[in-house]
Amino acid sequence: MSAPVILVDPLPRTLDLIMEPDVRARLERLGRVVVSEDKPMDDATIDALLPETALIFGQTAMPAERIARAPKLKAIINVETNFMPNVDYEACQRRGIPVITPGSAFAAPVAEAALGLALDLARGITAADRAMRAGAEEYGLAGNRDTFRFAGAPVGLIGFGDLGRNLRDLIRPFRNPVAVYDPWLPGEIIERADCRPASLEDVLSTSKVIFVFASVTSENQHFIGAREFAMMQKDTAFLLMSRAAVVDFPAMLDAVRSGHIRAATDVFPEEPVAPDDPVRQVEGLILSAHRTGGTVDALYAIGRMAVADAELIMRGLPPQLCRRADPAIASRLRS
Repeated sequence: MSAPVILVDPLPRTLDLIMEPDVRARLERLGRVVVSEDKPMDDATIDALLPETALIFGQTAMPAERIARAPKLKAIINVETNFMPNVDYEACQRRGIPVITPGSAFAAPVAEAALGLALDLARGITAADRAMRAGAEEYGLAGNRDTFRFAGAPVGLIGFGDLGRNLRDLIRPFRNPVAVYDPWLPGEIIERADCRPASLEDVLSTSKVIFVFASVTSENQHFIGAREFAMMQKDTAFLLMSRAAVVDFPAMLDAVRSGHIRAATDVFPEEPVAPDDPVRQVEGLILSAHRTGGTVDALYAIGRMAVADAELIMRGLPPQLCRRADPAIASRLRS
């Protein structure tokens, strides 16, 4: 009997980026690994391999007609970590083919960086560094005129998936009251994490620090705009940590320029950001080049989680580490 084919089509990832040598060796023990890393795998190769393919690692387009031509397919593992619109999730569900992603590998490092940025915005760390380098520093109380203590400050979370829950755990020692807006979750789940379920308006108007962890869907693009920024208290610290498309980005920049809020963002409408983009000149805005999740250990965790679940799947067992796509949700997500 020929070895099952493991189709690896991982761009923008590469196997070296997400798999340590021992993890790649485990992958290769599962079957005949066919890899395309310098460019997306071509259609002719994919179509030729489908009849013997057991696992797909990557972002290969899998419409219903391709799924029908892959009788041995056991799982699709998206290592880019977003559920893409190029898979027929309902066809996979009918066949019992799990579509999974190890996206939670990024949750802890993003939450850690978000906390660091929040402390920076509250205490003016970057602003004080810039002032001192320019010879315009102020000492003691004068240097803290525009700062506030993060400890005990009311916190609002917009989105309470892996990122929000990791952040909530990190800030427990700071004893912040936490309000959460997440229309996809029942209040009971939010309350179990010692948070208060709240409307978007409530979170915006009562929080001193607001973290945005919401995914982009077909319904919520730019749902935080000029009206929503106006609801925030003056000097609110606003942290955009998920996807730029959930906010009206020019409206956010206007709110910062006006001095109404201070903000930090790890994401931008177009990346890489152009050298002459005016975002680089906005005072009161801390910039991070979409780097908070992409640590070496987080990228290796993607490979470990994906291969561990692949081993289970090849033994006829369900995946345990990666998130499984729900067709009702995956069809609404936008990377």
